[in-house]
Amino acid sequence: MNPLKTVTGTLVSGLILALIFNALLGSGAGFNYGGIIVWAHAFVGIIWIGLLYYFNFVQVQAMAEGLADTDGPGPAAIGKYVAPRALLWFRWAALITWLTGASALAHIGGGLQGIHNAFMLSDGMAMIGMGAWMGTIMLFNVWVLIWPNQKKVLGIVEASDEEKAKAKAIAGTASRVNTMLSIPMLLGMTAFGHGNGIF
Repeated sequence: MNPLKTVTGTLVSGLILALIFNALLGSGAGFNYGGIIVWAHAFVGIIWIGLLYYFNFVQVQAMAEGLADTDGPGPAAIGKYVAPRALLWFRWAALITWLTGASALAHIGGGLQGIHNAFMLSDGMAMIGMGAWMGTIMLFNVWVLIWPNQKKVLGIVEASDEEKAKAKAIAGTASRVNTMLSIPMLLGMTAFGHGNGIF
């Protein structure tokens, strides 16, 4: 049986491969909770931001082209099959990214004080704290603005054409805001571990 024929098999294979590399190349100092939580945070964060970029760089334009193409298949397949599945992964990856990030902040800063210091931009945690603020705003946008409005756009929740148009505008703007915020957020996340800046 080839594990690469399913998403689950691919993910499990990747996890096993990561554990093998860690065993062979790691420090050998034993269980490292902080390292695991940061790794999990990065993993689900890549899923979240990857889908955010997919929506903004690919799907939105493809849906618009599908609507404009009177002779083509239209955007129905994307709206019916692709978007709901992508939004499922998107919203849960957002939540898990935030939770693992908060857990990493607590580990780095000695518990709740670490989270407090990050969000207050204090005690050497200003850069990662800025990233945490951006991620928190983005999480809010996903669950409060994007997902409820996308349910109307995709017909998951009943809505009039006028409500769908308004929902599309709100979800689209929130998604673009998240794309913009992801850039300084990623700076905050990576710069903290590499000298607190890039310039």
